[in-house]
Amino acid sequence: MEPPKMNPVVEPLSWMLGTWLSDPPGAGTFPTLQPFQYLEEVHISHVGQPMLNFSFNSFHPDTRKPMHRECGFIRLKPDTNKVAFVSAQNTGIVEVEEGEVNGQELCIASHSIARISFAKEPHVEQITRKFRLNSEGKLEQTVSMATTTQPMTQHLHVTYKKVTP
Repeated sequence: MEPPKMNPVVEPLSWMLGTWLSDPPGAGTFPTLQPFQYLEEVHISHVGQPMLNFSFNSFHPDTRKPMHRECGFIRLKPDTNKVAFVSAQNTGIVEVEEGEVNGQELCIASHSIARISFAKEPHVEQITRKFRLNSEGKLEQTVSMATTTQPMTQHLHVTYKKVTP
């Protein structure tokens, strides 16, 4: 069976497509956490619909135990550079982030965040993400967040190397 043709609506995000592995490991920091490293596999694909599908699976760099996981969809408003990023996470958070794609850079910020009733404190209140394809053809992601106890602070930075188209 032939792979589906990419919907032209998502063409501005085609630079994100593929399977990516963190290289080197990602770095996490936050005022309430010990700095940490993680490995992450990202899969961004399409099935011909006017959206991309994604999954982010992170692992402990030494034990390879699963850590954070999230999956969802990236939608573009047709004929604009407006983007919506919809994510469900294994921490019990569901979020909608919105922003814009400009060339090979996507900047988005939380529009709404919902969580399970027994999510642990402090609660995430705002998230921003920036994805960009750097000059070496690697994908970079920077995530910042604000919680009920901390102002907006960079939380994660990771660079991925493409392993499959």
